[in-house]
Amino acid sequence: MSTDCLFCRIANGQVPAHRIYESERVLAFLDIHPIRSGHVQIIPREHFAYYDDLPGEIAAEIMSVGQRLAPILRRRFDVRRVAFLFTGGDIPHAHAHVVPMVAHTDITSRRYIVEDNLTFRDTPRVPDAELAATARMLRESLA
Repeated sequence: MSTDCLFCRIANGQVPAHRIYESERVLAFLDIHPIRSGHVQIIPREHFAYYDDLPGEIAAEIMSVGQRLAPILRRRFDVRRVAFLFTGGDIPHAHAHVVPMVAHTDITSRRYIVEDNLTFRDTPRVPDAELAATARMLRESLA
């Protein structure tokens, strides 16, 4: 565990999170700056800087949690697709995003964008009461 890593601090309870799923190896919680409502982060409790450093059994559990969440997110957020992707550009702790996709551009690549000059903004911070209600609904749906 890294004391400098936000996700390590969330995993050990030093930083609060709206938890959806917990096991000995994996934790899933709502993103506080979601791409779309219901955006879930799934992390290993142990610190791995890169997703390709994950032991197979932990990667498999992360994938399994994402697969369990996908039909719930499709139904609860009335979307046709749910994206699942590993990233790590912003926080160097292996993590997966599970995102209800409202628009086909919710998850995209710079390679598909025509304009040379793009501007970006942070997504808004969702109020804790809204996150708590969503987390409760997703936990109950997983149970």
